[in-house]
Amino acid sequence: MADPKGFLNHGREVARSRPVEERKKDWNEVYVPGSLLPIISKQASRCMDCGIPFCHNGCPLGNLIPEWNDYAYREDWGAASDRLHATNNFPEFTGRLCPAPCESACVLGINQPPVTIKNVEVSIIDKAWETGDVAPQIPERLSGKTVAVVGSGPAGLAAAQQLTRAGHTVAVYERADRIGGLLRYGIPEFKMEKRHINRRIEQMRAEGTKFRTGVEIGRDMPATALRKRYDAVVLAVGATTARDLPVPGRELNGIHQAMEYLPLANKVQEGDYVSPPITAEGKHVVVIGGGDTGADCVGTAHRQGAASVTQLEIMPRPNDDRDPVAQPWPTFPMLYKVTSAHEEGGERVYSVSTTHFEGDEDGNVQWLHLTEVEFVDGKLTQKPGTERKIPAQLVTLAMGFTGTDRDNGLVEQFGLELDARGNIARDGDFQTNVPGVFVAGDAGRGQSLIVWAIAEGRSAARGCDRFLTGASALPAPIRPTDRALAV
Repeated sequence: MADPKGFLNHGREVARSRPVEERKKDWNEVYVPGSLLPIISKQASRCMDCGIPFCHNGCPLGNLIPEWNDYAYREDWGAASDRLHATNNFPEFTGRLCPAPCESACVLGINQPPVTIKNVEVSIIDKAWETGDVAPQIPERLSGKTVAVVGSGPAGLAAAQQLTRAGHTVAVYERADRIGGLLRYGIPEFKMEKRHINRRIEQMRAEGTKFRTGVEIGRDMPATALRKRYDAVVLAVGATTARDLPVPGRELNGIHQAMEYLPLANKVQEGDYVSPPITAEGKHVVVIGGGDTGADCVGTAHRQGAASVTQLEIMPRPNDDRDPVAQPWPTFPMLYKVTSAHEEGGERVYSVSTTHFEGDEDGNVQWLHLTEVEFVDGKLTQKPGTERKIPAQLVTLAMGFTGTDRDNGLVEQFGLELDARGNIARDGDFQTNVPGVFVAGDAGRGQSLIVWAIAEGRSAARGCDRFLTGASALPAPIRPTDRALAV
């Protein structure tokens, strides 16, 4: 594939970021526009003729990575786009947001920096949009069957697009005021500008998909009404129940879940607010949680003019390099990661646990008390004498999610069974215990990656199509039991 000697002749180069002080003043994507295309052909040429491309297994979508690397190397952008779309409905999303488990599984990565698969991917799709190679795929005939997709995140959108292209009449229901789910309101603009979502929505509308915003199934419309109106239902409602921090002082003003804080910043960019109701401006900000959502809070706080930003993580600092014993190639290693938000400043503190919050006489949080922790005999234990406090006038909780929202009655109204982890249970066709009701994405899998969400949406669409017609020509990247090397 590509240039047989490409990996010998060229080193790894990634997208160039704009200067920190420049990008902190706006909400545009952090990368220099157009900086990838001049180098991407050489980078694609580093894809080896490796015999067994483990990148396929590292990617839950089974992306045909060596094939589109070869086309990118030859600058055949139309063919590259075709191969990219063969397995992925939204490569401009994954090319910007996926942590690239495919690169961790790259064979070249055994003893050299791996191929810049993610950068090649986003270059191909951006070029495809620029040249008009992305067009609506309108079905030749309609099946006469109707499907409701509940949730418009990546899983819901992927399922809806696949089912529409199979000829079914599909309506997507979203409880928020705009389509996109966490892509719209959970991902900051500087990581992915929302114009990328908007043009995909227009493509899907042209294909025939209908969208209904501001409708929460379970509250605004009962599940029974949805079941009567449609021949099948796909639930892609996510895992939106956030993990909380039940310590003294949690009730103080200024302590918010990350998904209370981040959407408001995005709504400013949408023009809904002049300034966000929750802002970091002039405040000492503490982000609890060391994952990607925490990093999103860090970058958002920088752009809002925080006085300081501190990110806390209860686990020890990850290694800089892969541990060949604990995390051998081609598994997805947990490594120390410096995101664009971390490049912009702030402090990261590992192996600490919050003990309580302290506020002022008006009930506003002012201090966060913490202690260092360590593992003793496999158990997380506080280290005596390490207690201290740090200023905290805004605290965001980014500690992950525990399952699907149960407050709106959706699970009970449908009569859905849950698995041992509290997710909506499903069979090999992604069908729940209720015939004709399917589940995809975080609602059935638990909190996971965007690439898993799209793969699950595509697979659930195949199961739904088979239920409606008795057979399906739609591809199924995964089964609910699959545990790829990316996990």
